[in-house]
Parts: sequence; C-alpha cells; structure tokens
Amino acid sequence: MSANCTEIFGSMVFNDAIMKERLPKAAYKALKGHIRENTSLTLDVAHVVANAMKDWAIERGATHYTHWFQPMTGITAEKHDSFIAPAPDGKVIMEFSGKELIKGEPDASSFPSGGLRATFEARGYTAWDPTSYAFVKEGILCIPTVFYSYGGQVLDKKTPLLRSQEAINRHALRILRLFGDKATRRVFTTIGPEQEYFLLDRTLYEQRKDLVYCGRTLFGAKPPKGQEMEDHYFGSVKSRVAAYMKDLDEELWKLGIYAKTQHNEVAPSQHELAPIFSMTNTACDHNQLTMEIMKKVALRHNLVCLLHEKPFAGVNGSGKHNNWSMGTDQGANLLEPGRDPENDKQFLTFLFAVIKAVDLYQDLLRLSVATAANDHRLGANEAPPAIISVFLGDELTGIMDSIRQGGDYEKIEAREMDGGVMVLPHFLRDTTDRNRTSPFAFTGNKFEFRMLGSSLSIAGPNFIMNTIVAEVLDEFATELEKSDNFERALDALLKKTAEKHERIVFNGNNYAEEWVTEARKRGLLNLKSTPEALPYFCDDKNIRLFGKHNILTEEEIRSRCEILLENYSKTIHIEALTMLEMLKKDILPAVTSYLNDLTIVVLNKTKLELPPESYAAEKTLVLKLSSLYAGLSARADLLNEAVLGAAERKEAHETAVYYKDKVLPAMREARAVADELEANVGEKYWPYPTYGKLLFSV
Repeated sequence: MSANCTEIFGSMVFNDAIMKERLPKAAYKALKGHIRENTSLTLDVAHVVANAMKDWAIERGATHYTHWFQPMTGITAEKHDSFIAPAPDGKVIMEFSGKELIKGEPDASSFPSGGLRATFEARGYTAWDPTSYAFVKEGILCIPTVFYSYGGQVLDKKTPLLRSQEAINRHALRILRLFGDKATRRVFTTIGPEQEYFLLDRTLYEQRKDLVYCGRTLFGAKPPKGQEMEDHYFGSVKSRVAAYMKDLDEELWKLGIYAKTQHNEVAPSQHELAPIFSMTNTACDHNQLTMEIMKKVALRHNLVCLLHEKPFAGVNGSGKHNNWSMGTDQGANLLEPGRDPENDKQFLTFLFAVIKAVDLYQDLLRLSVATAANDHRLGANEAPPAIISVFLGDELTGIMDSIRQGGDYEKIEAREMDGGVMVLPHFLRDTTDRNRTSPFAFTGNKFEFRMLGSSLSIAGPNFIMNTIVAEVLDEFATELEKSDNFERALDALLKKTAEKHERIVFNGNNYAEEWVTEARKRGLLNLKSTPEALPYFCDDKNIRLFGKHNILTEEEIRSRCEILLENYSKTIHIEALTMLEMLKKDILPAVTSYLNDLTIVVLNKTKLELPPESYAAEKTLVLKLSSLYAGLSARADLLNEAVLGAAERKEAHETAVYYKDKVLPAMREARAVADELEANVGEKYWPYPTYGKLLFSV
C-alpha cells in the first residue's frame, strides 16, 4: 500500500475524536448531549463548533464550505462559499459562523419538487444534520444537511430517513422495556450496502452515445462469450482493476468509509465493493459518497465506472444489496438469533415484526426500488423478481411453523463439515442455506433486501423499511402493554402473527413459474414495472402510515410519486431520442456503406460474366441486409411516432404508462433488428465498439 490504512482512515473527517480534541469540554459535552437527547442545538454551541471546524478544514487545504444535501435528483448537491471575509486593511480574514454552519439557502424551485414549489417560489433552506460528520472533499468542507422548502415541505431524501429512525427508536424501546431492558437508551438501524458496478475502458465508452447519454447500451449483439463460463466471479483481479480498487479504498478510507470487501462479480467487467455495517443515516451518506468517488477515481485510471442497473443485455445487471438490522446503544443486535432462537422471545418478537411489516407493506417495499433502470434488471440473472417474499431458512421457518401450529419445535442440529481430508479443518455448518433468488432474505443476524438497483439512493428503501417496522412494533407494544399477563399475551401475539403472515415466507426458487402461480394464490402482489408500482405510494393506508409517524405529509407523498413517475418517463424519453440519433446518424449510414461495397462486388462479378454461383453468397447477403435495412428504417419511424405521441399525455401516471406500453416496445423492436444487422455487417463498418470489446477490454 502507498499509505497506512490506520493513519489515513478518517483523516478528512471532523469526527468524534477530532471534536473531543479541538472543542472546549463544555461545547463538546453540549453537542453530544443535543445529539443523544435529540434536541436542537443552541447558536452559542454552534459558533464554537463552526470555528473549530473551520480551522481544522483549512489545515487540510479547504478554502470553501458547502451544505451537502441529497435532493430528489438521487444524487448529492452542493453550493460552495469561501471562508473569506473583508478586513479593514483591504485584505481578507477566514471566517465561518455558527449561523452559517446550521443554515443555508439554496434555490428550492430548481430542484424536483413534484409541484410543491413554483418557479417563482425560490427560497429553500438547508439545515445541519449534526448526527453525520462533516468532511473535507477536494478542498471543500462538506457539512451534511437536510433540505426544506420555504413552506417547510421536505425536498430531500435524508429528512424522512432521520424521522423514520426516531420512529423505530421510539417503538423498539417500548418493546425492550416490556422485556425488562431498562439500560438501553437508543435503538437504531444499521445498513451494509453492497455496491455492484462495471468498469469500462474510457476510450471505448466515449465512442458509445448510448453509454454517454443513458448509462446503458441501447444496442449490442451478443458476443461469442459472455458469462457462460462463470469464470469471472471471484476470479483473479486484473492489474488495472486492482490498481483502481486500491486507489478507491484509500480515497474512501480518508473519508471514514468502511470499505471492506472487493471482488469480481459474475458478469465480465463487473465488480463489487462492500462496506462494514454502520448506522443507517451514516451509511446513506457514505454510499452517496462512494458512488461519486467510484466514478471520479475511475477517470484517473482512464476507466469509466457504470452504476446503471442493466448496462448490457444478456449478462447480470448491477444491484445494491441492502443488509438491514436493528441495534442498541448497549451493543446488542436485536436480530441476532443466538444459540437457542426458538426460546428467545425477544428475538422472535422483532423477527415477527419484520415479517408482518413486509407482508402488510409489500407494495411500499416494491415501489421503493422502482425505476426505469431497475425494471430491466429485476427477475433474471441473480436479481430477484418483482414479487416480494421473505426467505427465513429451514430453522426459523420450522420455529415459525411450530408457533403457528402450537407444537414443539424439533431443533435442527448443526452438522459438522468434513472435507474428507484429515488435514482440513472441521467446523459446524450453518443451520440453513442462503437463497440468492429471494428479494428479502434473513442471512444470519440481518435481512438482505436484494431488490435495490446499483444507482439508487438507499435513503428511500430504508426510510420505508424503518417506518413499516416501527408501525408493527407500535402495534405489538400497544397490545402487550394493556395485558395483565405479558408472557401469555406475547405467546398469543406470536402465534397470531405466524398464522396471518406465513404467506409472505417462501424459501424456494423465486424464478420458477410455479412460484408466480403460488404467489398469486397467496394474494401477493406482482408489480412488474414502475408505473404499476408507484401509484401504491398514494394509497390511503400508506398516507395514514407516513402521517402517523411524522415521516411525510400527504402533500409530500403525492409530490414524490409525481417526481418518480416523471423521472421514469424522462429516462425513457432520453433513451428513445438517443436511439433515434444512433439509428439515423450512425447505424443506418453504416449499413448503407457496407451494402454499397457488397453491391459493387456483385456488379463487378456480373460484368466479368462469372458464373452466378461465384457471387451467390454476396447476393444473398445483399438481399438480407437490404431487407433488414428497410425493416430498421421502418421501425425507426415507428419509434419516432411513439415518442411524439407521448406529448399528448398530460398526467404523470398516464404518461409513464404510455412510455411503458408504447415507447419501450418500439425501442425493443428497433434494437432487435439493429442487433441482427450488427451480427451481419463487417466490423470495420460498424460505428460502435461491440459488446466483446466493451466487456473484455479492461
């Protein structure tokens, strides 16, 4: 390594150790007290923190500061202000006040608001989130903040997440108190988001308009080799990629991001980075930074990092496995089954709360991952299908069945793994297997939500996850608190939950057609596309849920649904226009050029009065290409008509449905013909790097 990990880790973060060192004891104690007790910070304390933060940042090369926030664009936003202030002698001094630390004013009308803000209603506010550490990035002091409109409406992804953490803390503590836990003062959720991505050669990437404009290939014939040999997964990392990974780790470690695991993924040129678990709000900030830094570091290596969910047809897409759990300030994992899970009633209470939440709010979980890009990925190549189900494994399913049926649980004994060679270590295997086709799987002491797309902010799925579990914990606590016999009431509650919500548990193959039929019989939703899923956001039960826990108002929910629907339509619109440009300006002219050259060959052989069989192959190819050319030209016209027809739709959901039902099929038809042409046109004529070059060039 070029740097010592322990020395550089967190070196660009204004973390707790730095605050303890640089803040006066009274200010440090006050700040930590505000965070612990969840109370607003006073301006006096903010002034002290701001001054120390400024001095520390300047020592690390910072000249500006920014309120770093997460608007509904899905990426982060920042406006840079310098520390300079005029001095009486005509020079400048470096200043940063508590007022500047705790509040900023970006333009709220220029960010997506779903109708909450008109263009002339410009004022918005950013407010410091003291639960997330400030950091220095590229000479800028970045202060994590939330984002509100002038009227107080939520315009970002972070605020609902923070509110959901308060909700789950409040109701989880009620459950713990019923079990006699008086020591725990805070319950929080933790996330470990595994991040998949593709690395491409930058020179080849820049030759593909579809990759540049859309992040995915709109055309591409299948190469001779894809992922059939399964030789890339966990394979030896190529030196160019290893250099990138090393550089990336160091940049992430400087920002206090717990980058832990890296490896080759299944598809050629696909890789994965996985962090150590951290608290959900911190994990959300870190994942946004990770995606940004992945892209920037790639450019240093003349590479491009693709985070699109399905950049290439026919090989695996990229997801972001969201490992979710609940912990306490006493160091306990509330989803840790331990050695005797069938008798651990506290564990079973939290486990069953999650199961019930997923069953009751499967619509919300599905729509939390709904995007135009993720629609291409879900349902194949190791991505889970659109049907939400929970994998528990043999042991926990057996325990749940015994509770439901009222019988004794026959414990599954852990068996020893024996490799058949004396020198190899013997160890106990887990009591259950893993299921890579499950969208929501229990994997030891956490749930792995596998449906998230690679580019998605984890804030949305996790504020929904937190909220639905908080709602069930509230129901559980309310029922148990009014009982005069806790043990009996708890047993009845667990039995009732197992009976009513067993339908959501499925340990089999989620790809099987039989499961689709079975899921329908069970009454489970199968929302295959974004336009099918998003309207559920505005269901009365969901509006009541978010309102009850102070997560989002009805107005804010409807605005978010509008934004997400518009994003879906805009994404496909851009893709369709890109496809038309590639067809008209590049692909059709390339086919014409190849056809002309082939035709000249045929004509020359005819003039030489050679026997017809000597140019029969060329003539056949000319006829085939001419037919395909005409078909592609006609499909380009149909696609153009479909795109123009979208303008007649006025309402966001109607427009999204139109793009799904009319524009996407027209795009698929055009691609099918273009890909067949690519397979039959000479390589030197084809205007773009092929799949083979793109996937095997790094």
